Amino acid sequence: MKQLLELLGSLALVQGGAGLLHEFTDWHIGLVQRIGLLDGYEIYASVALIVLAFALFAAAESRGSG
Repeated sequence: MKQLLELLGSLALVQGGAGLLHEFTDWHIGLVQRIGLLDGYEIYASVALIVLAFALFAAAESRGSG
């Protein structure tokens, strides 16, 4: 379970960072800007993904080595 939480946290961190990178540099990477529902809210969604990533890392750390 710990490894799954770490994997999901890593994916969320990468996608959140890619979304912010897309917004500030106009590089076409990441999945956040491809979701039509989030039009106009891409920065907020990217920041939320980064916060979610840190929450998943914290949950994985609290699970211990099991």
